[in-house]
Amino acid sequence: MIPRQAQASLHQLAGWYPAVAIIGPRQSGKTTLARLAFPDKPYVSLENPDEQDFARQDARAFLGRFPEGAIIDEVQRAPALFSWLQEVLDADRRTGRFVLTGSWQPGLRGGIAQSLAGRVGHLNLLPLSMQELLEAKLLPATLPECLLKGGFPPLYDRAIPPHVWFADYTTTYLERDVRQILELRDLGAFHRFLRMCAARTGQLVNLSQLAADCGITHNTAKSWLSVLEASYLIFLLSPWHRNIGKRLVKTPKLYFLDVGLAAWLAGQRSEEAIALGPMRGPLLETWVVSETIKTLRNRLLPHELFFYRDAHGREIDLILEVDGVPRLALECKAGETPAADWFAPLARLAEEIGAARAAVLFGGDRDQPRQPVPAIGWRNLPDWLAGAMG
Repeated sequence: MIPRQAQASLHQLAGWYPAVAIIGPRQSGKTTLARLAFPDKPYVSLENPDEQDFARQDARAFLGRFPEGAIIDEVQRAPALFSWLQEVLDADRRTGRFVLTGSWQPGLRGGIAQSLAGRVGHLNLLPLSMQELLEAKLLPATLPECLLKGGFPPLYDRAIPPHVWFADYTTTYLERDVRQILELRDLGAFHRFLRMCAARTGQLVNLSQLAADCGITHNTAKSWLSVLEASYLIFLLSPWHRNIGKRLVKTPKLYFLDVGLAAWLAGQRSEEAIALGPMRGPLLETWVVSETIKTLRNRLLPHELFFYRDAHGREIDLILEVDGVPRLALECKAGETPAADWFAPLARLAEEIGAARAAVLFGGDRDQPRQPVPAIGWRNLPDWLAGAMG
């Protein structure tokens, strides 16, 4: 069992709220974390048909079995629970009584917003971070292997080959669950949509082109993309502007929150394919963005993330903003040997936007103290992020 950094945050939330909701993609480790963090709580899963039927038919009696609270897994399977849970929590305001988990945010969001607002603390749990893999001594030996595997726990607990596990994951979870949410009739079109999104990870979202390539309408593409985002499978990174209003209307970039899933959907089946192919750069960038998001969410940090692109095409891949001030500007380069022209343009852009620190994250193993900004080896990303976030 791999220890999770989010466990401390989970206990913190349980000390503040009557209930805590652990939300994230399927197989990210939500149930394992809940049971590890609260070993004395009764556990019930609404994936069990009998329990699900009981919760739907008689929510009051279902909850009556747990006067001291419980872990309720996949709680969105029984929407009737939310109203009754509100009554239970209001009658006894002790903190940390119930721990709720859910894989698909659209089902949870409505129930929590309508019935449990202010009563539930939220923890977004994503797949394993690089820091967690380092501490467990499970970090892949090479960058291509790291990009190929991603962070889903079963790939490390059971040593399943990535191409086998991701094929089953896509069929068993993504297609089944998303089909239920969207009431899909053409599963083939949705599968093409997933693959096209993966091929565009790290790129600006172009809904019209994406829809045309998948043979669907613009509105369908927009709806499907929203579901993937709400389900913690992708992240839309907004552009940085001094004018906050512009951030909301400008085109975002699309990133998968697990680089291994992005690699598999994009047709990458081996380390060699990633090391020598055109997806190495976009996948590295995807991995850096997802690792930054994991670090923030595991620690309940409120910082915001952006990218920067000006009218001349000059870019910064990732900007970490704290209290409205850019703290870190990070550029991602897949090459294993730093090039001389990487550093000065980033330093100038970082100075123009007022970033306190800047660095180039590259595909080599070790840091290099270049000027005017340092080159950070991929293995040292966790330390650099921790230092930047304070």
